[in-house]
Amino acid sequence: MNSQVDRNHTTVTEFVLVGLTHNPVLRVILFVIILCIYLVTVLGNLSIIILIRVSSQLHHPMYFFLSHLAFADICFSSSVTPNMLVNFLVERNTISYFGCAIQLGSTAFFGTVECFLLAAMAYDRFVAICSPLLYSAKMSTHVCLRLFVMAYVGGFLNAFSFIFSFFSFLFCGPNRVNHFFCDFTPLVELSCSDVSVPIVVPSFTSGSIIVVTVFVIAISYIYILITILKMHSSEGRHKAFSTCTSHLTAVTLFYGTITFIYVMPKSSYSTDQNKVVSVFYTVVIPMLNPLIYSLRNKEIKGALKKELGRKIFS
Repeated sequence: MNSQVDRNHTTVTEFVLVGLTHNPVLRVILFVIILCIYLVTVLGNLSIIILIRVSSQLHHPMYFFLSHLAFADICFSSSVTPNMLVNFLVERNTISYFGCAIQLGSTAFFGTVECFLLAAMAYDRFVAICSPLLYSAKMSTHVCLRLFVMAYVGGFLNAFSFIFSFFSFLFCGPNRVNHFFCDFTPLVELSCSDVSVPIVVPSFTSGSIIVVTVFVIAISYIYILITILKMHSSEGRHKAFSTCTSHLTAVTLFYGTITFIYVMPKSSYSTDQNKVVSVFYTVVIPMLNPLIYSLRNKEIKGALKKELGRKIFS
């Protein structure tokens, strides 16, 4: 254990990430699978960002938020996946004390940004379906920028609370993090100081963000459902609902995994289950989002065909 002596205790200067498995064959298989997923994540989300930028028919608030969601997915996955891949190739994967703080902060930051962006997209669908005549006013450029800034400010505040708590912990014993990245709960378990006070702030901020964003999403979809049920035309109902299915699928996947990890009682699942679910929301979901929006969204598919046709015949 790399450490330095400070007065009467030993301070940890690096951590060892245990990873997912010690089975050499399984490590190779997981390395190949997760590498492929990561490449698809980066290429898929970059494609979404580029398509939204170059296609004039996608210059709407919904796709403005979607492009930033794709950017957040790339950064969120990149803060964890490369280090996880290294873990499969080496016997002892270490991360420095400050590197661990950066990884903890970056996952908290981009995870929070994703929560706010999903809430903003739900509000966008609510305005588009429930107040279509006021859409241009309620979702003006000024409003979109305010929601965008709110997402990143919220991400910064939440990340700061986690980093501040991390630096208030004292690590003087084991330095093996029972996870594949520097997640908050395994780090709390390693601290040899009283953590009852330092964990209050990140628990409050992250909990408040989840409650507020879920509330916005839930209220938006309740009003959307009521509006759709009031429509007399079955074709109109289908068209209105089809504009929400991609976003609703993304919301269900993201908040479903977050609920399992951070809301479910700790006694109800093991550390190994926690790792598997963490792989899903840090590695798999960022890959699924561009697939969900490209496969289920007619405007995205139409814009893609148009841009490809333009490149081919130009």
